[in-house]
Amino acid sequence: MTPPGTGDATPAGDMEEIDPGLARERTSLAWTRTAISFAALGGALLKTTPTVGGPVLGMSALVWGLGRMTHRSGRPEAARRLRQLMITVTVTLVSAVALAMVLLGGGSPPR
Repeated sequence: MTPPGTGDATPAGDMEEIDPGLARERTSLAWTRTAISFAALGGALLKTTPTVGGPVLGMSALVWGLGRMTHRSGRPEAARRLRQLMITVTVTLVSAVALAMVLLGGGSPPR
C-alpha cells in the first residue's frame, strides 16, 4: 500500500493549466463583490453625507464596468493594455476624489 500523495498521480500543476476558466471567473466575481461594496457604502453615506455618498455610489458603476471588461477581443494584448489603463485611471480617480473630500471637509459626518 502506498502512502497518500505518493501514488501514480502526477502532481497538480498551475491552476490556470488545469482549468483556465476558474481564475477568470474568480476575478470577475471579485470585481462584482467590490462594486457591490462600493454601492452599499455609497448608499449608506448618501443618507448621512450626500456630497460624499453620491460620488462613491457613482464609482461603484465604474468599478463594476471595469470588472465586466473581457479579454475575448481579437487582440488580447490590446484588451489587456486597455484594461490596465482603465484600472490605473480608476484607482487614481478614486484616490483623488477621496483626497479632495478629506481636504474639503466633506468626509466628516454631521453632528
